[in-house]
Amino acid sequence: MEYISRDTAYALLTKYNKDPFHIQHALTVEAVMKWFAAEQGYAENAEYWGIIGLLHDIDFELYPDEHCLKAPELLREGGVGEDIIHSVCSHGYGITVGNGTTIDVEPIHEMEKILFAADELTGLIWSASLMRPSKSTKDMELKSLKKKYKSKGFAAGCSREVIERGADQLGWTLDELLSKTLQAMAASEDEINRQMDAYR
Repeated sequence: MEYISRDTAYALLTKYNKDPFHIQHALTVEAVMKWFAAEQGYAENAEYWGIIGLLHDIDFELYPDEHCLKAPELLREGGVGEDIIHSVCSHGYGITVGNGTTIDVEPIHEMEKILFAADELTGLIWSASLMRPSKSTKDMELKSLKKKYKSKGFAAGCSREVIERGADQLGWTLDELLSKTLQAMAASEDEINRQMDAYR
């Protein structure tokens, strides 16, 4: 694994992303990936998993129609290794982006499959938390999340098809993926809020 520091990765993220919504999503996916690393027995690589999560949407704010296509160029310019570039691009596997190109970088490692599965889901869970009196994931139960998940009109931009394909790639049930990702977000919420306060 070619390693870059978390500080370098964060500087690269904020070079191309300024919108607090995109920063919060990047920090959320970073935290979720670190939680999953520990959960799945890769605790010694947790920071590496987190960096992949932090950088996964690096090109989305400036180049939404070339998402996962522009990322390699931006990452290489920032000195990021090819292993990270592959992992970042693999979360778009099978998805056709705005310019009509279908991303063909396949998630291979368990880490890449988790990124693919959890990315869209974090957005849906975050949207669900904002509907709650507490505005928090910490008191959200799986059954409440499942109700929102099944409501097609809720967070319609979060693709259920991608989430379910992600669970299949991992050999997990949908409930397992929902439950674990919710746990990861609840465990990370305070830290993400702290970082967002510092960003603003």
